[in-house]
Amino acid sequence: MTFKFLDKLSQDFSELLNDKEEYNVVIEVGREQNKKTFTAHSAVLRYRSSYFSEELTNTVPNDENNKIIIKPFISIQIFEIILKYIYSGIIDTENMDTRTMYDLMIVANELEFGELSQKLENHLIESKASWLRTHFTIVYHSIFKHNKFQNLEKFCNDIIIKHPSIIFESVEFTSLHESALVSILERDDLQMKESEIWDYVIKWGTAQNPTVPKKLEEWSDENFMTLKATLQQCLPLVRYFHISNSDVMDKIKPYKKILDKQLRNDWKQHLIFPDRPIKSTILPPRLVLKQELPARAIELSSTIINEEHASMIASWIDNRPTSYSLRNNPYEFQLILRGSKDGFAPKTFWNICDGHSNTIVVTKVKGTNEILGGFNPLAWDNTKEGYMKTVESFIFSFKDANIQNSILSRVKNENCALFYPFSSNPFFKSSKNTVGPNFGGGEFIIQSLVSKFTQDTKSWCRQVTRYYEKPIRTTSDRFSIIDYEVFKVVKKSI
Repeated sequence: MTFKFLDKLSQDFSELLNDKEEYNVVIEVGREQNKKTFTAHSAVLRYRSSYFSEELTNTVPNDENNKIIIKPFISIQIFEIILKYIYSGIIDTENMDTRTMYDLMIVANELEFGELSQKLENHLIESKASWLRTHFTIVYHSIFKHNKFQNLEKFCNDIIIKHPSIIFESVEFTSLHESALVSILERDDLQMKESEIWDYVIKWGTAQNPTVPKKLEEWSDENFMTLKATLQQCLPLVRYFHISNSDVMDKIKPYKKILDKQLRNDWKQHLIFPDRPIKSTILPPRLVLKQELPARAIELSSTIINEEHASMIASWIDNRPTSYSLRNNPYEFQLILRGSKDGFAPKTFWNICDGHSNTIVVTKVKGTNEILGGFNPLAWDNTKEGYMKTVESFIFSFKDANIQNSILSRVKNENCALFYPFSSNPFFKSSKNTVGPNFGGGEFIIQSLVSKFTQDTKSWCRQVTRYYEKPIRTTSDRFSIIDYEVFKVVKKSI
């Protein structure tokens, strides 16, 4: 019989970590003013990590016979967890916030702790799916940057193929890693028209070559060859023979120079004689998925909030003491406007949202993961000006996009619940050309003097509230937004 005393072994090795006499490795982590040095033992590092084994081999000892390793890209908090794992084999995620867990997974991958990295990856998918959806863009970009997280890649792509707007309509689409775009285009079940896929492929390709002329008629042959080289991994994945003739003429023909000659010839023949065999490979049409459950509007349409946010907002609308669950949320959130799709000019907001009542406005603050928003039960009305009366409006925030860090602030002065700015009269600063939604007297307002919300730090939340119960932001600094959305809140049909 074999007796294993692994707990005692782990405990003893953990004590070795605190040994300040026999160490021979010093590891410095962090940047600038936020740095810290840790001591370790080369024998432990070599046998526990192939990454550190190579680092130690390539590091020359200093005068005190210690080897110095500097890792500025690793935070102090993350490295403390990593070092404890190296010595004890233990990671405690019980009280660890999800962002730390995610960053730990990334660093574990960088340091070639494959077992730890994979364990955290699977744990995030199984237990933190809501956080992954909320931070979808960050997650999706990083998994392809590191190119190791295959389970997360599948998790994200399974969402994208059903709800492609999450990526394709996001402001970060053109900065998507090539391998990420390829992985999406490879999917037979991507729920998009093939002509739309072509449009986005061209959009991504031209964005990688910002020096090409804006007008296609000004392009040279060299410009087309550059685009062709950029899209060499993507072009073979477009299902050309499943695009309507009209879209072929309108959308593909202007870019025919980036297609191989054989494909162009086969394409022409197929248009005239569709039954004749051709040499090019004809990929099958993409599968149309059956809707197994009623669509959840937020998952379908939002790049800012997820189903949990929607359920909590729904409970606030109904003045419930506890949040609705994902399954019993009685409302659908129907997207009316997305800035990154429809435009960020204040006038665009008033033109599109005019006449819509029972709406939710949500914004994503630039430089943070903060979500700010408000509910307006009244109709946005282009013809009205000044303060609007209602007892049902409220404003809210989700710090770090976390529902546990939410602030709800209900209107306390019903006569000044919302402020509709004046028309384009130049004598008024509160013009509909510069001001979008305004809750109260600036308790939550989106505005821009350059007529583009994302390029102006003029939006703000008042710290001393006059018409709402409390401030929804901890700082009075004005801010710019990455994107914003407006949803019409509608009762689900039974």
